[in-house]
This record gives sequence, structure tokens and C-alpha cells, in this order.
Amino acid sequence: MSRGADASDGSTDRHPLFLPLVVLGGLIQGFGLAYSGMARPEVVLDFLQFDDLGLILVMGGAAVVSGITFFVATTFLDRAPLTGDRYTRRMRSMDRNVAIGGVVFGVGWGVSGICPGAAYASLGIGNLPILWGIAGMFIGAYLQGYWRSRIRTDAAASVTADD
Repeated sequence: MSRGADASDGSTDRHPLFLPLVVLGGLIQGFGLAYSGMARPEVVLDFLQFDDLGLILVMGGAAVVSGITFFVATTFLDRAPLTGDRYTRRMRSMDRNVAIGGVVFGVGWGVSGICPGAAYASLGIGNLPILWGIAGMFIGAYLQGYWRSRIRTDAAASVTADD
């Protein structure tokens, strides 16, 4: 069952503070990325070349805070406060698509010097040339979606032809 608008009455089953808190979380993340310097491509490229390992501290700090939050929330709450969803583990198998996607993501990160989240934060510090990278991310995501839908359409057509 998807979250969001109910087709019958147009209402939503999310808490009214859901979207404002998502925006607040994004603002906090963007501020943190900009404050730590991780929104600057040259800092990220220095990390990827093992010249500046400060990104490990930023990512490690974020992982610790997130880990504690998830541990406490799943231990003491049976449902997410804003969505009402039950806490469940989403298990994803390690398959070819995950491996290939990770490699492509890593190459893009290394070439551009910026990951998607930091790209938006980079706009906030006045890095307007990053718009080229953001445009590339959107075009790449669109092309992958188009390619995947073509594969599914071709597979469904071949199954129908075999019947």
C-alpha cells in the first residue's frame, strides 16, 4: 500500500507535520554539509584522493547519530511517529543491479566531486556551475528509468509472443 493521497477522498494518512519536518531535516542536512565543507567539490575530491579524510568524520558522526536514533526509536516505539508505519526491516539482496548502480554512482561521484545530497547544498553556497552536475543526475536517472521500462516492455512482449 502506498503512502500519500487516498484515491477515494483525496485525504492523506500522514501526520500534518510530516512535510514540514522533512523540509526541516533537509535544511539541517544542507546546513551541516555546507558548514563542514562537504558541499565543496574540491574537498570531496581531496577525500577521494586520500588527501583529506575529514569526510570520514562527517559521515561517521552522521552514522552514529542516525544509528542511535534508529535504535532508540525502534526499541521504544512500535510505529513511526509521523507516518504511522510499523518499523520493519527492508531487506535488499545484493544483486547485479546494486553492484552496477554502486559502481556507476561511484564513478559519477569521483568525476564530479560531489554526491547528490551535497550537490543541492552546494547550490546554497553559491556554486552555480554545479547545476550542470544536477542536470546530469536528472538526465541519468531519467535515462535509466526509460531503459528499465523498455526492458520490461520487451520482456512482457516476448512472454506474450511465446504464449
